[in-house]
Amino acid sequence: MNELPVDFDRDTFQLPEEPHHPEGSSTMLGFWLYLMSDCLIFAMLFATYGVLGTSYAGGPGPKELFELPLVALNTAMLLFSSITYGFAMLAMTDGKKGATQGWLAITGLFGLAFLGIEMYEFAHLIMEGAGPQRSAFLSSFFILVGTHGLHVTFGIIWLVTLMVQVQQKGLIAANQRRLMCLSLFWHFLDVIWIGVFTFVYLMGMLR
Repeated sequence: MNELPVDFDRDTFQLPEEPHHPEGSSTMLGFWLYLMSDCLIFAMLFATYGVLGTSYAGGPGPKELFELPLVALNTAMLLFSSITYGFAMLAMTDGKKGATQGWLAITGLFGLAFLGIEMYEFAHLIMEGAGPQRSAFLSSFFILVGTHGLHVTFGIIWLVTLMVQVQQKGLIAANQRRLMCLSLFWHFLDVIWIGVFTFVYLMGMLR
């Protein structure tokens, strides 16, 4: 068996240590990538509505169908939910578990109110014969607004799940990281809805 030379330097052949990454950094990066993919989905839906939004097929248009006061109320529900989620994050930073849970619950109630108003609007349109099959305009409208509503639904399910985890394990680092991810998602939905409210409802009433 050959022996190593006397002047052999073992440190020369040691593999370098992998750089240290903060705990949870991969989770946040992955979530940002998910949000970017969601941006592409909504960009396509907005583009589709932009192309088909004036194809009424002889049927009613935005001025005949949309109720701006109702939509404004719905918008207020989502905006308030973002504010209350911000308060929840502040309470989380201070380590106040009870306050965090309380603000999260209020956020969920605002989210449910938003969904309830949206479902009422959809049911009202369908009862008036303005369902998604009536025209290309209505098809693109239901898909765009419905996709956003579906995201809010999943957001509420996620919020309830996190409330259960916080109740069981407290404001540990993992739960704080999950709450931060949901915060990004919730505010992202708020921004998308502002686009929907402006592009679909307000501009539709001006046509």
